Amino acid sequence: MKFSLSWLRQYLETDATIEEIAASLNAIGLEVEGIEDPAAKLEGFRVAKVLTAEKHPQADKLQVLTVDTGDKVLTVVCGAPNARAGLVGVLGLPGAVVPVNGMALKVAAVRGVESNGMMCSTRELELGEDHDGIIELPQDAPVGTPFAQYHGADPVIDVAITPNRPDCMGVYGIARDLAAAGLGTLKPIPVEDIAGTFPCPVEVRTEDAEGCPAFYGRVIRGVKNGPSPQWLQDALKSAGQRPISALVDATNFIMLSFGRPAHAYDLVKLTGAVVARRAKDGETVEALNEKTYTLDAEMTVIADDAGVHDIAGIMGGQHSGCGDDTTDILLEIAYFDPERIAKTGRKLNLTSDARGRFERGIDPQFLDAGMDLLTGLIVKLCGGEVSEVVRAGAAPGTPRIVNYTPALVEKLGGVTVTPGEQQRILESLGFSVVATEENGELRWAVTVPGWRPDVDGAPDIVEEVVRIHGLDKVESVPLPRADGVARPTATPAQALERRVRRAAAARGAQEAVTWSFLPEPAAQAFAEGDLWVLANPISEDMKAMRPSLLPGLLMAAKRNLDRGASSLRLFELGRRYLRGAGGASDERLTLGLVLAGEKTPRGWATGKATPFDAFDVKAEVLALLAEAGAPVDKLQVMGEAGPQFHPGQSATLRLGPKTVLARFGMLHPKTAKQFDVDGPVAVAELFLDAIPARKGTPTFARVSYAPPALQAVTRDYAFLVPADLPSGDLVRLVQGADKANIVAVRLFDDFRGAGVPEGQKSLALEVTLQPLEASYKEADLKAISEKVTAAAAKLGAVLRG
Repeated sequence: MKFSLSWLRQYLETDATIEEIAASLNAIGLEVEGIEDPAAKLEGFRVAKVLTAEKHPQADKLQVLTVDTGDKVLTVVCGAPNARAGLVGVLGLPGAVVPVNGMALKVAAVRGVESNGMMCSTRELELGEDHDGIIELPQDAPVGTPFAQYHGADPVIDVAITPNRPDCMGVYGIARDLAAAGLGTLKPIPVEDIAGTFPCPVEVRTEDAEGCPAFYGRVIRGVKNGPSPQWLQDALKSAGQRPISALVDATNFIMLSFGRPAHAYDLVKLTGAVVARRAKDGETVEALNEKTYTLDAEMTVIADDAGVHDIAGIMGGQHSGCGDDTTDILLEIAYFDPERIAKTGRKLNLTSDARGRFERGIDPQFLDAGMDLLTGLIVKLCGGEVSEVVRAGAAPGTPRIVNYTPALVEKLGGVTVTPGEQQRILESLGFSVVATEENGELRWAVTVPGWRPDVDGAPDIVEEVVRIHGLDKVESVPLPRADGVARPTATPAQALERRVRRAAAARGAQEAVTWSFLPEPAAQAFAEGDLWVLANPISEDMKAMRPSLLPGLLMAAKRNLDRGASSLRLFELGRRYLRGAGGASDERLTLGLVLAGEKTPRGWATGKATPFDAFDVKAEVLALLAEAGAPVDKLQVMGEAGPQFHPGQSATLRLGPKTVLARFGMLHPKTAKQFDVDGPVAVAELFLDAIPARKGTPTFARVSYAPPALQAVTRDYAFLVPADLPSGDLVRLVQGADKANIVAVRLFDDFRGAGVPEGQKSLALEVTLQPLEASYKEADLKAISEKVTAAAAKLGAVLRG
């Protein structure tokens, strides 16, 4: 929430500087996100008077001015049609920066005449939209005065209001907190009881006691709408609001000052009674944002005999709003159920300042005071004759009383605050305290004000006392530590994540952290079923929960490649979100990996740069699965990696035919085109949740190892196999042919060409044999070879001669 310093001082009598105010706000839990000082933007601009104005000798539309800056006279070339001798305006001196475009002014020749600055328009100084001529100040404006000082540039404070503090959604609530913290004196709300001079001619009622318990209205006739005064426009601009007209600006000012939304209808555009009721299914309304919304029976609306005029508590309708020709208005102030407002806003995907206040909870006892404040301001700005107030229904009026013991501050807050100081703090925040004594212990009945719906019990009272007293006064106390060796706190899943993350980083990959939300097309590209789509996303680009980590990594890779990165090794460890049977949510721990760009750069020894291929990403996958504890020597290489992968350059790693531990390979050209990624890209996903848990409990037992006494023996075998046979299948069968003797099998050649029949290939394996008790004899080696060839024959492999 933004507000100017002068706006705050309307309600808080203080001499504190902007820096002191910001420090106090931060100390009491109202975080200051920034301070804007308009005076800094106007540095180098000065009130100046035009002494003479003559036609430029080289240009018909330019004039050469002599300008008095207070201490010297400068020559300035100007093209404004209203530039003339005697005009008092604003001169930007050399070195000043024009706020609207960031242009630095300097001495320069314009068509052969030296110009020492620029006479400025209101748009150039971001003070308005007028740019047809230069600013004209009153003749008594002090020449030579810095314009920021003359204009009264007001600092603007931007405060982040947490959802539990609806009382601070108005400047007065922030002033109340600062006064309680000792930074000044809170001024009373200037409410005048404005009595009506005639009965209200419009029937006002509520037919939805649950959604709108209280609905108040009154008519003001004979108003004259138009631009609001400068002070009001300046206040709204400081809050980031665009001034519209006096009537609209008045309602916005009351809302921003006191957190009390209200609405003004053009009475001529209403037909019959004005009613707060439930909408009918299918009813529509065109809101002030010029969008049409379809309503349902769970929503509260304001309507008349002709139809809906207002989405209650959220946004008014386009066809009943006030314009420049409005002469009679109906003011509406109501209390709406916060839960109903929140649900309606989410359904319609519609946000507004009013919704933000109503759904947090406003003061239900501020209806009459709000009506009088708004009425008084409108009459002051626009004139008019006021009717009596019609009150339909009643707002919740039972105050909440909390039983409280002052000793709780030290017990729960860890700080000592005297009962007298606690009472002062609470009463300055609007609470009332009734003290009693029971068995020698002081007890209080604390009545909670209507503007604090967040205060529900004694701990909330403690929080109020401690934050105003000073959170910095709470002593830091270390947590107790148990004796002995600390027990591990990480779960097995957390330990697995740490191991795999460190292994991926150690292998040269860089960790990326991408959003869990994706644009729908990107998520759909990797979806294996229905997506989880958010009903109320932050933006359209963050609408679907990710079914895979690869889309986010591919978008990150594109951003980096577009910015000149030549080689990328990105990984991410996180959850993917799947939609199970019956709409059940399913989160899966996954590691995504993307290798893009150059594996090795070009060089004199290697020639051209080498891109990544499917075998590079397979090596990474196997290494990471081994680190995760997967039995990599038992994994099968199978197809069906998915339509996102290149069908001839991808595979899955499985433990058995059904348990998929990973998929890897080259990205399909269509998928690469969809994500606008150039060049070959190798990708992989490791499904860490599918890795079987290790059996037994890990211990610190010492493991002894003795190297074999006899030297290992290697034997080479070359087999003719069908060309489409995966080499991994052959390696796995051969390794299991004689587990007592064969300790390793390695593929070292894949040959297709002369001497190899068409449709076949030659696979050469190196088989390592380890004798245990005695060296192998010829008969032993022959028996082992027969087992190897017999095992290979199961796949149709024939030993080459």
